[in-house]
Amino acid sequence: MHNDRTITEARLKRVLDERIRPAVHPESVPLEVSVWHAPGEPVPVAEGLAAPRTPVPVGTEWGPAWGTSWFTVSGAVPEAWAGRTVEALLDLGFDENMPGFQCEGLVYRPDGSPVKGLNPRNQWVRIAERATGGEPVLLHIEAAANPVILDYRPFVPTELGDRETADDAPRYRLTRMDLAVFDRTVWELVQDLDVLGQLMHELPVDAPRRWEILRAVERALDAVDLQDVGGTAERARERLTDVLAAPAHASAHRISAVGHAHIDSAWLWPLRETVRKVARTTANMTALLEDEPDFVYAMSQAQQFAWIKEHRPEVYARVKKAVAEGRFVPVGGMWVESDTNMPGSEALARQFTHGKRFFLEEFGIETEEVWLPDSFGYSAALPQLVRLAGAKWFLTQKISWSQTNTFPHHTFWWEGLDGTRVFTHFPPIDTYNSQLSGQELAHAVRNFREKGGATRSLAPTGWGDGGGGTTREMLARAKRLADLEGSAKVVFEKPAAFFEKARAEYADAPVWVGELYLELHRATLTSQARTKQGNRRSEHLLREAELWAATAAVRTGAPYPYEALDRLWKTVLLHQFHDILPGTSIAWVHREAARTYAEVAAELEVLIADALRALAGDGSATVVFNAAPHARGGVAALGAAAEESSTTPPTTVAPREGGGFVLDNGLLTVVVDERGLLVSVYDRRAGRETLAPGAPGNLLQLHQDFPNMWDAWDVDRFYRNTVTDLTDVDTLELTDDGAVLLVRTFGSSRVEQRITLPEGERRVEVATEVDWHETEKFLKAAFPLDVHTDRVAAETQFGHLHRPTHTNTTWDAAKFEACAHRFLHVEEPGWGVALVDDSTYGYDVTRSGTTTTLRLSLLRAPRFPDPRTDQGVHRFRYALVPGASVGDAVREGYRINLPERRVPGEAGVEPLVSVDNDAVVVSAVKLADDGSGDVVVRIYESLGGRASVRLTAGFEVGEVSVCDLLERPVAAGSVSLSLRPFEIVTLRLRRG
Repeated sequence: MHNDRTITEARLKRVLDERIRPAVHPESVPLEVSVWHAPGEPVPVAEGLAAPRTPVPVGTEWGPAWGTSWFTVSGAVPEAWAGRTVEALLDLGFDENMPGFQCEGLVYRPDGSPVKGLNPRNQWVRIAERATGGEPVLLHIEAAANPVILDYRPFVPTELGDRETADDAPRYRLTRMDLAVFDRTVWELVQDLDVLGQLMHELPVDAPRRWEILRAVERALDAVDLQDVGGTAERARERLTDVLAAPAHASAHRISAVGHAHIDSAWLWPLRETVRKVARTTANMTALLEDEPDFVYAMSQAQQFAWIKEHRPEVYARVKKAVAEGRFVPVGGMWVESDTNMPGSEALARQFTHGKRFFLEEFGIETEEVWLPDSFGYSAALPQLVRLAGAKWFLTQKISWSQTNTFPHHTFWWEGLDGTRVFTHFPPIDTYNSQLSGQELAHAVRNFREKGGATRSLAPTGWGDGGGGTTREMLARAKRLADLEGSAKVVFEKPAAFFEKARAEYADAPVWVGELYLELHRATLTSQARTKQGNRRSEHLLREAELWAATAAVRTGAPYPYEALDRLWKTVLLHQFHDILPGTSIAWVHREAARTYAEVAAELEVLIADALRALAGDGSATVVFNAAPHARGGVAALGAAAEESSTTPPTTVAPREGGGFVLDNGLLTVVVDERGLLVSVYDRRAGRETLAPGAPGNLLQLHQDFPNMWDAWDVDRFYRNTVTDLTDVDTLELTDDGAVLLVRTFGSSRVEQRITLPEGERRVEVATEVDWHETEKFLKAAFPLDVHTDRVAAETQFGHLHRPTHTNTTWDAAKFEACAHRFLHVEEPGWGVALVDDSTYGYDVTRSGTTTTLRLSLLRAPRFPDPRTDQGVHRFRYALVPGASVGDAVREGYRINLPERRVPGEAGVEPLVSVDNDAVVVSAVKLADDGSGDVVVRIYESLGGRASVRLTAGFEVGEVSVCDLLERPVAAGSVSLSLRPFEIVTLRLRRG
């Protein structure tokens, strides 16, 4: 037989694209179109429906960036179409390659009920299955002119990312507004040929099955009359019956498809637009569920459910009905799909508290899987939190994006900081936007690393990022691929069904210990510093507000602000979404975030002030409140006391020969040279120098920073190839309060620093203000330490983890930028150094001989997607702590983030709770969310060792329970506990 394979394959492509697909809608008539362009921001549905319309023709340009236009289409079904299936084809100016990234629409009936969403891959609306001739058609479309930010030439700076800077030019042109006949038989033929053609291309050229498919396709094409596709489609389908009926091999890989639309809660669109994206997608998915009995759709992020409940109740009613029927499945159990590197301990716990509670209260559903397909790496604290939230499975696919090393597993047990394990799956299809294409399925099979041990994987199926969801074409593929020779077996089912089967067949899966570090997107730890600082400050204010409000409620009977705290927590949790907190959204998102954080801070300050006034009482003395979990300055942890005069010798400051100053407080001697750099930090008690010989500390270093792609996301290793040390000083002087003040200018920017040595403390503090106007630069603060160590401890949620200081392996070398919360710590046996801060997350560590250099990442200046990222004034604090143990690092990290508060009053305040072991940290003190008045206390072991601890309550306790993160009792408790390393325990204390 002659080899004509390529000719037949080319024939299939052309005939399918140019003759058969167009015949799916063989007849059409135009609809009449009219429009109202909403001024400014989107309006309520009722207002949009009632607004006056102006007739416009197809071809009309519409939509300035971020504008909303309400189109009305009207017409009647032609008499000749009676009894046929009729659809409206509504093309707003779509590019089929950009679903979720350009204009979109939501179709409404005249009564205001939603029909479905419109996007580039979903332009049809069913009018009637069996139409009546003359049947009137009237639909309204709320059309959003969302501009294309990430275009075919990606990462180009644009002003379109903020309504305040975008132009008014129309972005789109109406392309088609028609009524059309839908030919089901032709559509089914398209799906047959599409599935077989894609499968054929993935099979080996010498495989008999490939040639069987090829010949069947050839016979089908021969059966099609290209001038009468509709009349011959059934005959063509008959030629494919046998090849489509051939069953899959007994050993075929099994793929659990789950309908999905990963909707970023903000990214290349503002928060307000995500509300509408969710409404469009859920309207589509509930409609598809009604049409397809085998379809299962999963949606994460409680916040998105809450949005449509509030803003689109007519869509939410359909969602609730579908959830009750069991095929619209809430998953994830978190408030949003958050970043998991930077949220603080309590914030990450509250993601689960608020997410799972919403699903329980709204639907009566206990979500068991954590669903984070797109976050930029996963904290080693997560497994314990997952289990404490009552979940047992974890899913992501993002680690497949790592640039350097290939992760060795797809199904495995993930072990966290404390030894807790959670059953985990990485879909080998390597996308959360699967279309169930032949290429994707073949990749999943080839890629699956558990062959011989496991037989199944999961495929999140549907258009995502900007939403859209699963399409009828994807479901048609799944039906044909359920049992098809040469392919994996595909079935739609709930995520829980997949996980149950996967664990049952692979209970002895391999184990991965520690964080899931993404070898990409490392700059997300630094971009948009104001957003990160707003998050850090909000987290600590929330801690204070809960602590002092609970204390005031118990001590004085003051009302506890349940509603305000619930609302404020949810606001902060929303902004931890994995494109907001990481700094990778458009300018509009971060501009709004800055305003929101300011409002959150102002409201929390009022709540704190009210509680402190109630506790301090009347009087003229100064009462010092300490919200930190460690005693300081004579004030107990979590308590308050009258301020006492200091008896500690003051810090002395003397001029240094040759310029600069020498600071001494009896514990440390600090030398600042004529350049304003730290050249000596001598630990007098230990008798040793902190800084490496000849290497100055607090050295600001500026790098060129232009990654190969993903500007706000990435910093590439080659940024280190060029560096400018900022050593020129404009001002170096002593202030009246004993601080060394220095000013530097560089490029278009200015930095002012105050270096202080507090009396009685082994801590050199640096307060920095930067007026930043650089472009594509990276600013770091370097501390070369005379410490020989092969690892650095970096704080994470509820503990710390160790990372290497060397680059022995590619896994080590890939961690050239990593995350730390409040502290970094390096040590030799018996002596260490901590570096603590109040707002930064990114850092790097290098070693040279006996020198270990820690560098804090302070500021970046990428130009995409926000062309003015981080421009303007920034203020942050960090401190160097010589002679520090890990316990000291924990203490100092809390200290710099939770300064004491001083208020007038007359009385000290006994702590509501206290613990007798400094290794055990009180993470939260609050009243139970259910309004019972019970006190909830969360503690954790912070040093990485075993700890026995006794908790003392400053009030009468009737009963103690150990709880999960939702404050549900799971066991009888005790005030005497034994904790394993990094263990988290939540106690509920019923007041006597």
